[in-house]
Amino acid sequence: MTSVQQPSTKDDILTYLLKQGEASAHDLAEQFAVSAQAIRRHLKDLEVEELIEHRAVREGMGRPNYLYHLSPKGRDRFSTKYDEFAISLLDTLAATVGKDQVGNLLRQQWERKALDYRVRVNAASLAGRVAQLVQLRQEEGYMAEWHEVGPEGEAGQPGPSYIITEYNCAISHIAESFPSVCGHELEMFQLALGDDCRVQRTHWLVEGEHRCGYLVQGQG
Repeated sequence: MTSVQQPSTKDDILTYLLKQGEASAHDLAEQFAVSAQAIRRHLKDLEVEELIEHRAVREGMGRPNYLYHLSPKGRDRFSTKYDEFAISLLDTLAATVGKDQVGNLLRQQWERKALDYRVRVNAASLAGRVAQLVQLRQEEGYMAEWHEVGPEGEAGQPGPSYIITEYNCAISHIAESFPSVCGHELEMFQLALGDDCRVQRTHWLVEGEHRCGYLVQGQG
């Protein structure tokens, strides 16, 4: 009989740091209801495995506090590996036909994907469409979430507003070599969600932030 492996505290720590960006040992101990000593053992192990890093924050004259965050290797734990062949293929194409032509091909690919999303994201309400889009992204390997900002929108905007957050990127390595794909992704979200809303990027993994974020504002 095959047993199901349960997530470990170390896995929980990595997931928490992925979603929060960084945290102290005290924060982690409170989050997982374990002793600070046990958390520090886990953090030490994760640093030895090069999955996390830390920075010192000094407040006053006391000892510095350490804040932990994922290393590039740790973040890669949450990325799919399907893009390795794609990167090699795109690099070969760029060397053969030029980077501009590769950019055109990528745009065509994202336009096709956007049309597919448009068919599958078909709820009557904007909230329903946001939920459907996030579900599709989750099925594609993204750790995605959404929540409503407020029924009256944000900054005086008419209609409701929603935040879509993606804590990992299934195409992160492609985006490093061909950042234009991120612009196409924003256009894809806009087309998928319809003309009664506006989609803006609020956070971007490529620029060193710990998540990608999108603000979806209803247009009344």
